[in-house]
Amino acid sequence: MRPAELTITRTTTPKEKPNWDQLQFGRVFSDHMFVMDYEEGRGWYDARIVPFGNFEMSPASLVFHYGQTVFEGLKAYKGEDGSIALFRPEQNMKRMNDSNERLSMPNFDSEFVIDAMKQLVALDADWIPPRDGMALYLRPVMFATDAFLGVAPSKTYRFIVMTSPVGAYYEGGMSPVKIAVENEYVRAVKGGTGAAKTAGNYAGAMKAQEVADQEGYDQVLWLDGREQKYIEEVGAMNVFFKVNGEIITPALNGSILPGVTRQSVIQLLKHWDMPITERRISIEELHEAYVRGELEEAFGTGTAAVISPIGELYWKDEHMYINDGEIGPVAQKLYDAITGIQEGKIEDPFGWRNIIK
Repeated sequence: MRPAELTITRTTTPKEKPNWDQLQFGRVFSDHMFVMDYEEGRGWYDARIVPFGNFEMSPASLVFHYGQTVFEGLKAYKGEDGSIALFRPEQNMKRMNDSNERLSMPNFDSEFVIDAMKQLVALDADWIPPRDGMALYLRPVMFATDAFLGVAPSKTYRFIVMTSPVGAYYEGGMSPVKIAVENEYVRAVKGGTGAAKTAGNYAGAMKAQEVADQEGYDQVLWLDGREQKYIEEVGAMNVFFKVNGEIITPALNGSILPGVTRQSVIQLLKHWDMPITERRISIEELHEAYVRGELEEAFGTGTAAVISPIGELYWKDEHMYINDGEIGPVAQKLYDAITGIQEGKIEDPFGWRNIIK
């Protein structure tokens, strides 16, 4: 069920734009946000675009106690011709509704929310940084608002979309990252919430990331939660490996987040007739490929970085250096293609750009 209408209230006190050269991710927010509410038996109602600001919540709101919340992340890009577009928003909305289902939260009408996001971006179009590689980041989030301490699904929810201008992920050019394979903590298990984009998954991952930071590594490579043997994700990204000419990515198994960029990479590789396989791959198998000299490339995929080349893997006191710490040709080609489509610089054969104006 969708709300009857979307109302728009423009701010009377527009904020000063930040210095585009000094943007920090998620620190600055645009003038407006989208909000709508849900009540069991009534459905979604009071959809509105309003000035960005705080709102009051009861300390007993269920989200604070039992973690009923899901979120997404996507970007709006300005093309060379002045057009503005979202990148595959329908995939983000589908995944968000899938997350809602897992967390016993209500679904929403994707078309209505995408249209609302497009109106929000159009209203704050001057918040899209006018530089290559920069974008306007959108953060949809839904959370339980019922003031009730019983362990049960909430009967009321709030859905908001805020936007934030973000700089180029690679300010000095794309460079490979160092990854530590996690052997103690686990992120998720099959049957859990690993395939949902929910806050608890990220809270539970922070300790391992904190340890990796202290040891000089950029990200954590997660192994499966049962045997701690099979590769799953890199931090907040999906992961790909090129082994002896074949590109391999862990198959979705219920504990891996189905990334939109991951899906785009697979589609591009198939379009180029490059060998791509989705299957289970163990860290031992990957290490054996490294010893044989067959581990040719590794990279992560996600909304923030698009493609993040991996130059080093650290596992059981051994450093695996990949492609001499350089960006591999597959990673570079994928990065150029996806960012080129996102920014309207090259042809979009898949219809991934959802034009706003």
